[in-house]
Amino acid sequence: MKKPFDLNADYQPEMFSFHDEKKVKEIIARYPRGFQRSAVMPLLDLAQRQVGEDGAKANPPYGGWIPRAAMDEIARILELQPIKVYEVATFYSMYNLAPVGKYLVQLCTTTPCWLCGSDDIVKSCERTLGIHAGETTKDGLFTLMEVECLGACVNAPMVQINDDYYEDLTAARMSEILNALKDGKPVPAGSQTGRRGSMAQSGPTSLQKLAKKTGVKG
Repeated sequence: MKKPFDLNADYQPEMFSFHDEKKVKEIIARYPRGFQRSAVMPLLDLAQRQVGEDGAKANPPYGGWIPRAAMDEIARILELQPIKVYEVATFYSMYNLAPVGKYLVQLCTTTPCWLCGSDDIVKSCERTLGIHAGETTKDGLFTLMEVECLGACVNAPMVQINDDYYEDLTAARMSEILNALKDGKPVPAGSQTGRRGSMAQSGPTSLQKLAKKTGVKG
């Protein structure tokens, strides 16, 4: 579920420009002449990441999102009507169209995660951060967002924080992760129980000799 957004809100900046024009040209050059509109999605991603990089240095900090001015700039660069960029940005949930925290915590509550205790993960986040889904902490560090399946069902329950997946979670471990991020400490992504890939909780069930040889354990 996306945060509510308003293309005419006070938080919308008047102007936007890409810092890395060379990267913009490289993205557009990936597509055949006459099909520049195919660059809309990677340019939206580039804009969101740029805003996030700028936001990480701000006080209070903020995360990556795509202002209307950025969409208008992309439309100008690709010689499109702005509505064509808006249509793409509003359709895909990976694009944030309103300000978010430095750490965007996406909580998967779809059936596999729910069966494995995602309700407890949600409660742990809300209790640790003092906010609910769709809200941002006052210090600008965290935004909670409830989402549909993130595709890591076998390692449920899990969440996505910015670009990283955190899997095999418990309520206590979720709280530890949030507190570590709040304190600026590194947190290992992936399975929080040491599980490799998507193997069974009990350990490898195939290629067991190879797994043993490479040191993979259950």
